[in-house]
Amino acid sequence: MKILVTGGAGFIGSAVVRQAVAQGHAVVNLDALTYAACLANVASVADDPLYAFVQANICDRAALDAVLAEHQPDAIMHLAAESHVDRSIDGPGCFIETNVTGTYTLLEAARAYWEGRDKFAEFRFHHISTDEVYGSLGATGQFTEDTPYDPRSPYSATKAASDHLVRAWAETYGLPVVLTNCSNNYGPYHFPEKLIPVVILNALHGRPIPVYGKGENVRDWLYVEDHADALLTVLARGQLGRSYNIGGENEARNIDLVQMICALLDQHRPDAAPHADLITYVTDRPGHDLRYAIDPARISAELGWRPSVTLAQGLEKTVAWYLENQDWWQPLLDRDGVGTRLGKA
Repeated sequence: MKILVTGGAGFIGSAVVRQAVAQGHAVVNLDALTYAACLANVASVADDPLYAFVQANICDRAALDAVLAEHQPDAIMHLAAESHVDRSIDGPGCFIETNVTGTYTLLEAARAYWEGRDKFAEFRFHHISTDEVYGSLGATGQFTEDTPYDPRSPYSATKAASDHLVRAWAETYGLPVVLTNCSNNYGPYHFPEKLIPVVILNALHGRPIPVYGKGENVRDWLYVEDHADALLTVLARGQLGRSYNIGGENEARNIDLVQMICALLDQHRPDAAPHADLITYVTDRPGHDLRYAIDPARISAELGWRPSVTLAQGLEKTVAWYLENQDWWQPLLDRDGVGTRLGKA
């Protein structure tokens, strides 16, 4: 296929780009290159004849029309989004603009493109979203594709809105869509404002490792390369109009996750051990969901996909990658908001 990937210079998007090119797909990477994007994420495929990059914003309809007309993709994978919950608390406006208005603009451009080519049967619009749209779980239970939406933050509310827009365009206009909602991702090229890279980099610098509240919030952790594999599987074989929950089957409390990372760093950098002494409990953020957990039964039964990386394996890979790639993360530490506490509004 020829795939247009929005947000392909971001964390998850770049993993999709790298893996799609490795599988022999032609990829057009459309990215606005906002603060969390980094072209170094796709440097390994930058010179591949299957790869092309276009700097454009998904809110720019004229730019979208031009890209679609020039490259004529078989599918669109929509990953471009504002995604940091803490930033959404401090500044929800850009989340509305990108996640809601941007998705609407892309849907309209995709619809015009598809209709202009006689609604060709091979076309697919794959919308990538989050399990945070479902709200918060108690101590038991899992999110399924039928779980009612109950977003609790400006970020999750805007992603829920974008999900609803995609379903509406499928129902109203017949646009051929598939949707996926994933659990928390981690792995190489994770921008250093999210929990796992913050823990690693603060520990390496001997700075306090912030843990919200008592660290009892639970997340289902999905290794980013597993996620990319799942997304390409859904794009190729998912049933049109259907949504698929993608989870890592790796639940952990935040405090346990942080302690696992500290133990790995103790092994790799024993001179600074014990890194767990740096753990510092800080005031929780507003509306912090207690627990997320995904039931992956649908994608497993229908498409035969299961995650291949355990949390222990993935954390080992991730810690090793950050230790070996200071040239990647060091320049990012100077970007706006990195290294400061956000989301205290």
